[in-house]
Amino acid sequence: MDIQVSRDGTLSWPGGAFRCALGRGGIRADKREGDGASPVGRFPLRRVLYRADRMAAPVTRLPVAPIAADDGWCDAPADPAYNQPVKLPFAASHEEMWRGDGLYDVVVVIGHNDDPIVPGEGSAVFMHVAKPDYEPTAGCVALALSDLLTLLRDCRPGDALSISG
Repeated sequence: MDIQVSRDGTLSWPGGAFRCALGRGGIRADKREGDGASPVGRFPLRRVLYRADRMAAPVTRLPVAPIAADDGWCDAPADPAYNQPVKLPFAASHEEMWRGDGLYDVVVVIGHNDDPIVPGEGSAVFMHVAKPDYEPTAGCVALALSDLLTLLRDCRPGDALSISG
């Protein structure tokens, strides 16, 4: 299944359509670290991470794992762990996966810049929970929690997120 994301902030798949937030830098084919853009392309859905202290595991056929308090994601292009999960504390620049604001209560890891990883071409691009006002993201695709959980029920290995410019 292909999950389509359009420039107007609509995510659609055979099961429906939802509003989504996109990167504050727009949608770009030449995604770079720190540009705030959502990347153009077709990205496989890798796995789902969630906050087990806040909710039950999402219902999906994708691999699912809980987020731990010491989980991070390296966003330092010069570090060997760039665009990969890391354990905190971590010396290089990184995202903290255990967030207080709820945005990472459910995170879908997508296959952006991971096969192979190219330093500087963007890291930590996920599908995750949107802020209530759908404020732009740092490059991710974000949905209301209930919408994300509905979408995940239809997802399975081999599905992909397609972002069009």
